[in-house]
Amino acid sequence: MISTAIRLARVGSGSELAAALLLGISFPCVMLAAIIPNLWFFAAAAAVTYLADTYLHQRGSYLVNRLAKVRAGLSIRFLIRQMLLVLLVARSGLGEDRIFYVTVVMVLLFYGLQAPHGAIVTLLRLRRKLPVVTKNIDLAAIRIPDAPPRWLLDRPAEKMLHLDVFAMVGVIITLQVRDNIYGFTGLGLSLVLAVGYIAALLPYLRPSRLVPNADKVLAAVDTWLAEYRPTVMLYFSGSKESAYQVNMWLDTMDRMAGRPLIVLRERVIAQQLNPTGVPVLCVPGGVHLMNLDLSTVRVALYAANVGKNIHMLRVPTMKHVFIGHGDSDKLASVNPYSKAYDEVWTAGKAGRDRYALADVGVRDEDIVEVGRPQLAPIRTAGGAPGHPVPTVLYAPTWEGWDDNPGNTSLLTAGENIVKRLLAADPPVRVIYKPHPFTGTRSAKAKAVHGRVVALVEKAAAGRATDPRWADETAALAADRTAAQAELARISARLDALTGAGESGRDEAEQSRDAQADPARQEELTRLRREWNDAYWRSFGWWEHRVVSGAEPALYDCFNESDAMVSDISSVVSDFIASGKPYAVTDSAELGEEEFKRQNTAVRAAVILTNSARELDELLAAVADPASDRLAEERRELKRYLLGPDEPTSMEQFEAATEALSAKSLARNTGVEQRTALDSPVGG
Repeated sequence: MISTAIRLARVGSGSELAAALLLGISFPCVMLAAIIPNLWFFAAAAAVTYLADTYLHQRGSYLVNRLAKVRAGLSIRFLIRQMLLVLLVARSGLGEDRIFYVTVVMVLLFYGLQAPHGAIVTLLRLRRKLPVVTKNIDLAAIRIPDAPPRWLLDRPAEKMLHLDVFAMVGVIITLQVRDNIYGFTGLGLSLVLAVGYIAALLPYLRPSRLVPNADKVLAAVDTWLAEYRPTVMLYFSGSKESAYQVNMWLDTMDRMAGRPLIVLRERVIAQQLNPTGVPVLCVPGGVHLMNLDLSTVRVALYAANVGKNIHMLRVPTMKHVFIGHGDSDKLASVNPYSKAYDEVWTAGKAGRDRYALADVGVRDEDIVEVGRPQLAPIRTAGGAPGHPVPTVLYAPTWEGWDDNPGNTSLLTAGENIVKRLLAADPPVRVIYKPHPFTGTRSAKAKAVHGRVVALVEKAAAGRATDPRWADETAALAADRTAAQAELARISARLDALTGAGESGRDEAEQSRDAQADPARQEELTRLRREWNDAYWRSFGWWEHRVVSGAEPALYDCFNESDAMVSDISSVVSDFIASGKPYAVTDSAELGEEEFKRQNTAVRAAVILTNSARELDELLAAVADPASDRLAEERRELKRYLLGPDEPTSMEQFEAATEALSAKSLARNTGVEQRTALDSPVGG
């Protein structure tokens, strides 16, 4: 019942729902207490409104936005509470007293100060926002002053309105002791602090404290582009949840020859971009983007099919390539949109065959097989499991944009899979890593995900106290403690290098200071490797684990695992690079033969029904490689899906880029020559 209420209210937790209910109940109580009047009832109810309001804002609750939509926003709630304070004074027999009139005047003045405060904050934010966000780009040509202190602009409306608490407390004390000095003091203090807050903001409106206008900033970016002369560009647009789609290509871009550039379209993606040594240019405005001089770019790479791609596809001087963000048998891998590009690059022959079968207008001669260069970190199988207890990774994909039962195993088989793995004999360790989008569309998927997490965490807690693991726990105690300390040290250094702790800097200041630093990038790469190693050593190799964040990365989980259970997604194709046993769930219940016919990547997999009873075959292959009947099929499938091991994927990718760059140059040269011939000769 509570979970249903949480879902209907669209809040994130029971505590949010409780705070919302308290807020809804306490305001009528404040009014009732003012009418009765009852001073302490009023004080208690008012305190509840303050606390509930503050909690909901700190949590970023959806209900806060909804209240504003129905004209019960933050300012209105504070004004109502202040006017009820005036009513309480009148009902307490002081309607003709000076405290009543002073309270009325001060409340009106205090509320009137909200307008200039809000206007100044809005103006500051607008004038501190650059038309671009950059990383590893030198913006020294323009002056970008330091940002105002964070405390001034972080949730300013809440801070300004909460200054009325002094007036509220002072007047309540006056009503109790019948001495106006407390009320006057509280009212005066609230007013003085409000004026002081506005005064503290005013210096930052001076022209010397604001960033240059958009034209000057864009001119500086064009100057930098003319000097840098980028040759290949990774272009990306998407929602905040899709940042992983561009992040997976950063290492490839780092290793590319020439002068690479990453162009983003959303500020939120720039915030979630992993550290990289490649110049990053985020241009939210379509007009701004189309006016930038990108004439030196020969090849543009696209990691997703989205509407904003049209802003770059319109540029004829560069060749456009769809590289995607994974290789799978999902319909997204043969999107008809792909025919808008000059070429489509797939990992292996399977991608080429997939487009031929789908017949969506992509010509065979426009498809180039380049391998998957970002799979380089995946280690291949080494025979027997790396630890006495094998590790099985469960990495289901998300529920998708529709209710197709084949989208994810989580809904139909997730709990069965995890229960069977946790009950396996001989035992295995389970790592559960869900897709980042899990539960974002389907409340049912979110609920199942929660139950799977609970299953894994309960089993982990049980294994922690199981006497079977007591000797291992004692033997590794010192190493685990050292690893945990190392994790803390590395995390602190990573935060320092990435600026995670520099909360006072705004977007403009970060763009100004985010200069290219190869030594820093090298240290970041080394520290991330060390962090990953310390993470896996910080707990026992027999301990179950839920990995829901960005770190450790999916490929790190591949390397730690001896087998995987997943769905039809690029995760399966990527895991095939390891050569390890894997299972895929036929959640739509097509039957094994039809399921394999429709999905190339599962042809060397153990096929699971929704009951997951076939997991025994997977576990047997992990425990005894000699009984692994699908090993040779996996090797053949790897070549078909991902291409040959030699030349390396990176070499294939570079060769394809160079070949297409040459075509782009030839096209541009030809256009220039034809234009010169067609131009009228002056006499």
